[in-house]
Formats: sequence, structure tokens, C-alpha cells
Amino acid sequence: MLNRLLRKRKPARPIDSATVPDGRRIYAIGDVHGRNDLLQQLLEKIVRDDGERDQAESEIIFLGDLVDRGPDSAGVIDTVMQLKSDLGNVRFLMGNHEEVYLAAATGDEKSVRFFNRIGGRETILSYDISMQEYVELDMTELATRLTTLFPPEHVDFISGFEDQIIIGDYAFVHAGIRPGISLADQRPKDLRWIREEFLGAQDAHEKVIVYGHTISDEVVEAGNRIGIDTGAYYSDRLTALALQGSERWYLDTGA
Repeated sequence: MLNRLLRKRKPARPIDSATVPDGRRIYAIGDVHGRNDLLQQLLEKIVRDDGERDQAESEIIFLGDLVDRGPDSAGVIDTVMQLKSDLGNVRFLMGNHEEVYLAAATGDEKSVRFFNRIGGRETILSYDISMQEYVELDMTELATRLTTLFPPEHVDFISGFEDQIIIGDYAFVHAGIRPGISLADQRPKDLRWIREEFLGAQDAHEKVIVYGHTISDEVVEAGNRIGIDTGAYYSDRLTALALQGSERWYLDTGA
């Protein structure tokens, strides 16, 4: 239904007029969801693409939801931590799945139950715990186990993620924004979880909104937003939006 809704939208603001400051090149990566294999492939494409273009200050932005659903969330976190260490110009947005990951890491049983329902099981199993141990633990025991299972360096790293990033005429968020509210006044809850109210808004926003969170078969280009969550964890297609000046192009891991 959402895809039919998106196809009917009329542009509220021509995204072709949006720009980033001169001398900068941005690569925004959609929801990875535990697919470290795809992330490695996409990063190779980004490095190759960046090397083939003119000199610019290049930056990578992850739109959130690095974890859950796919098989190697722990590996994804290790990969991006190393990437940040190597390149420096790498930034991360807090997705709703990171929010729940951090809550589960405290040992809160209610949060752990919810975490398991939204793909956290795969994240847990990507750490040093066997399937046998996992199934033998009751929920209270599992909640206690997570307080030591998730490495402190992973928890601390994710805790430092941002809520929104503004560059030129673009605002990068995980899920979207609350229409009619200034970017400065957006609530973290909306930036991480919103869907229908944001997707249904046709009026221009302060910036062109680049987001993940809502899966679509193809990149969504509407008048006031660009969505790049192409469902990597099941589609094998992880997508990045590249921006320089008034240009934009896409890289992905699709066939």
C-alpha cells in the first residue's frame, strides 16, 4: 500500500535544486541490518567511486539500523568502528533498532523481549553465545546475560550516534521528520520511528530529507524526500546515495 501511495505523490519541492557545499562529497548508506557481507561490498564500491572522481572532502553517513535481522550485526559494528578509525569522516545516525539495542544492553527485561521480536535474536546470536545457550535461557536470564554479552566498546560506540545531520540543502535522519515542526524542534522518537505521517506529507520541508527505515523495492525520490532503505537483510541490495554539488547518484550491491 505504501508503494502505491508513494507513486501518487506530486513533488512538493524539486530535489534537483538541492545542493551540498562546494568541495564536499557525501555518501549516505541505508539500513544495513546485520549484513556485514553487503556492507563490505558497498564500501568497496564507494572507495572505487570516490577514487575515480575529482578531489573533494568525502564523508560517509550511515542512516541507522546497523543491527538486527541479518546474521552478523556484531561484525557490522566492528566494520564501521574500524572504518571510523581509518577514515575519520564517518558519521552515524541513531535508528530505532539501535535505540532498542541500547535498552536491551542494560538488562531491562521488557526491552529484551521487544528486542527479540524485532530481529534482536539474530543480533544476540552474532555475539559469543551458542544457539543452545540462547534457547535454554529464560527471558530474565537472557536479559542478565546481555549485560555482559554486548562488548562495552560496542555499546559506548552506538551510544554516541547522532539524531540528525544537516549538510547544505539536505537533512539526514533515520526514519523521517514530524511534518510542520522545525528541524531544530524534532523529537528523537519521531526521527527514529515515524512513518505514515512523514510519508504522507506533500508540503516542502526545510530541507530535502534523506532517510531509511521504510523499505521499498527501489530508491524513493519524492519532491521533499529521498528514501534509500532497499531491504538489504532479505533483498541482498544495500544502497548508498552519493551527493556532490547539485549532482546525486546511487551505488548498491544489487545484481
